[in-house]
Amino acid sequence: MSAPRTGRVRPLPLMLVALAALSGCGGDGDAQGGNPPEDPPAASGPPYAPALACAALGGRSFSPSQLTLSSGGATVSEAVEVAAGAQGNSLGAYCRIRGAIKPAAAGAPDINFALNLPLRWNGKTIHFGGGGFNGRLIDGTETIRFGPADKPAPLALGYATYGDDSGHQSGSITDGKFAADDEALANYGGQSLKKTRDVALQLVRDYYGMAPKHAYFLGTSTGGRDALAHIQRWPADYDGVIANEPALNYSGTRLSNVALGRALYANGGAGWINVAKTLMVQDTVKRACDKLDGAADGIVSNVESCRQLNAANLAAMRCPSGADEGDHCLSDPQLATIGTLESPLEFTRYELAHGVTRAGGYNILEGALVAGPYTSRDLGTRRTPGNPATTADANMYVTGDQWVKYFITRSATFDTLAFDPLDPGVHTARVQEVSAITDATDPDLRPFLSRGGKLIMLHGLADEVISPNSTIDYYQRVVSTVGQQAVDQGVRFYTVPGMGHGTGVFIPNWDSLAALEGWVEHGLPPGTPIASDAVAGSYGRTRPLCQYPAWPKYRGSGSLDAAVNYHCVQEAGDPLACPYLPASVTRYKGGNALGEELSVTVDPTSLRYAIAIDASLQRAPGTVREGSLRAQSTCAYASDEGGAVFAFGAGGVLQGGVMPAAGAGFAPLLAFSTTFENAGSPTAFNPVADIYNLVGVHHGADGSAAAYKASGRLRNAGTFQLCRDPVTGGFMTYDAACTSTSKGYITYNAARGAFDLMATSPTDSATTTGGTPAGSMVIGLVNGNAVPLQLVRESASSYGMRLYAPQQSLAAGTADGGYAVAATGARNLEATLAGAKLQLGDDAAAVAYDTPVPGVAQAGAAGGDHFLFTNGILGYASAAGSAAIFATGVRH
Repeated sequence: MSAPRTGRVRPLPLMLVALAALSGCGGDGDAQGGNPPEDPPAASGPPYAPALACAALGGRSFSPSQLTLSSGGATVSEAVEVAAGAQGNSLGAYCRIRGAIKPAAAGAPDINFALNLPLRWNGKTIHFGGGGFNGRLIDGTETIRFGPADKPAPLALGYATYGDDSGHQSGSITDGKFAADDEALANYGGQSLKKTRDVALQLVRDYYGMAPKHAYFLGTSTGGRDALAHIQRWPADYDGVIANEPALNYSGTRLSNVALGRALYANGGAGWINVAKTLMVQDTVKRACDKLDGAADGIVSNVESCRQLNAANLAAMRCPSGADEGDHCLSDPQLATIGTLESPLEFTRYELAHGVTRAGGYNILEGALVAGPYTSRDLGTRRTPGNPATTADANMYVTGDQWVKYFITRSATFDTLAFDPLDPGVHTARVQEVSAITDATDPDLRPFLSRGGKLIMLHGLADEVISPNSTIDYYQRVVSTVGQQAVDQGVRFYTVPGMGHGTGVFIPNWDSLAALEGWVEHGLPPGTPIASDAVAGSYGRTRPLCQYPAWPKYRGSGSLDAAVNYHCVQEAGDPLACPYLPASVTRYKGGNALGEELSVTVDPTSLRYAIAIDASLQRAPGTVREGSLRAQSTCAYASDEGGAVFAFGAGGVLQGGVMPAAGAGFAPLLAFSTTFENAGSPTAFNPVADIYNLVGVHHGADGSAAAYKASGRLRNAGTFQLCRDPVTGGFMTYDAACTSTSKGYITYNAARGAFDLMATSPTDSATTTGGTPAGSMVIGLVNGNAVPLQLVRESASSYGMRLYAPQQSLAAGTADGGYAVAATGARNLEATLAGAKLQLGDDAAAVAYDTPVPGVAQAGAAGGDHFLFTNGILGYASAAGSAAIFATGVRH
């Protein structure tokens, strides 16, 4: 027998060891019997040294009377000291214990358990919960789930750790055959946790000669259910628990699994949805909802506002005939499947344990992913499932099928599709019996909270395995039962947008154990922690962890990847409500990328619009196009103009498109509800005179489009001069003596409500007489600030549009935000500008401000793409080339 290692805190005196062997847990003892008397005071420390050699625990046995619940006793089968320097060991020196708890009933499986006792003990224990249908030993050597990437496992930090296999053995965590045995099912339902804890605690006392100062439970998924089940049934065992994505409404979850299977596979699989269609659903939701939180970051954070778009999104995805027309749309039965997955399952004919009458739906229409690279689950690869279901079938149906076969009917050949989860018929009583065994839905946490117990729950709002809405339901029932004050003192519930079941587009890393310890041991309640993303493609970006019902909203400026630029809010407004939609019928004046001058009249009540062409080279003035607007997202509306999206911005700005005189698609338009008129005499342009930068598009003889960039000046007399750098052909610091120049003047045309533009000789002095008609100018007034829009109509081979913005310094952050973008080529895009990063559609670019001149921002290292910003409007022009584009954007 080896002696304990030296160089640590001296072992306790023998008398204290003997007394400590009779002690209880670091909490207040058990709610039920079977435990020794309360602890004497523990020795000071830590770290604490062992009082026994590790090998002395080998062969240790426990009689059934030493465990709280019925069993056949327990035996330690292995007690081995692992050296700190042992090959493959990064956990420090510890005593590794393995053993088994025998069943009370002959033929039932053992409970295998693992316990790890560090040679330098911090006086605390951690019980780790399991996962899935368990059957695999939780050995206690793991790291903290969703913990900091660089934080060692608790065992390496000095915690005594333990776990078990939930009372049966299997090679798969989706194998439910064990549930055909009553004792194995009871153990899986929570009894193995209590039995393992009783044995582990006595071994901890024996080894160290003292009881733990603090005891914690950490669990995820089924382990999260384990954590909650333990404090509901045995509230005095643990000081604090962490329940991540808990499968607490266990029976409700399995019933919803079955409901999904019936929707998918009924009628020959008419409702089955393949991967391509599933990805289409997910992409539709992302386009509609990603930006509702203020940031186009791939995360749907404003889940409840997104939920209000369900009807519109479902309508947009429906195949026109209602039948399956291909991967671009959903048939009516497939839409019904999405509805089954999304909606809560309401039990009106019976109740589950603790009065539960519903199972939460999954947020498939609010960002949950059941296909693609961010999840390992899907809806299967075939229309007809196996019996039993296999990995070729929907992931959720596999577990539901096992549950019906082994937990409920105990018939391995039962056809689960014939089982009605809303009306189980002759199986109703059995469903309720199993619910009482397996579910962790008792909302009365007063016995746990009243003794100072602390609970941290966390659930991803995009969880595709365990519904976060069931956890939300449970939290609300806890509040109703124990009161908000008690919840505030002892419970923290964090919901995480974009997080699936250990999957998703945002996987939070944060130190939940440190937060729990700080709360339990030092009275420091967790507030709003910062979580770092563990997803490979976005690793290291941060977000605040918000307490339900709050969610992280982008503040509107700064890096999208930094938590400091988000704040937790509870608002969940109507995502289709637009504060910038006019209150009454309103006329907007502006033009489009073809140089056409136009007026747009919008009726906010009927959402009808009329576009009148006021001046054009392509069609007769007076041409009118009419159509309807359909709410699409915040201040964005689909139209009848060749796919153009109309967007309303602050200060009376309207962006959209109009179908061209010939061909398909749309020409982007920009218009203003208020314009500078200058109808008085004498005329005065002082309010709008300034030095500007310009971006635009110019069409040549064959209609080809080229980006236009220049600088210029609009003078008090109404004359103007445009300058282009003689080398680059683009921006330059305005200089009246510039050599690559064009000149002219504008005069107000009251009949059209715009300025006629006359071109004069570039070599002559400024003049307001003579010249050649070259188009028109509309000067929008956005919150009183001038936004000139030049509409070029020189000839059939020279026309286009130019947006003006003052040539003055543009500081990083000034233009930050999300934009609805209309681009040449009939493209609708989304853009997000955050500090030095511009995301335009699928393309991202670094931004350099005041480059090459003040007021211009360069996008990308190549130096050819630039944008301007003025009064909530973005003007973008790419480099020259066949793919050159011009775009305007209106900030949401």
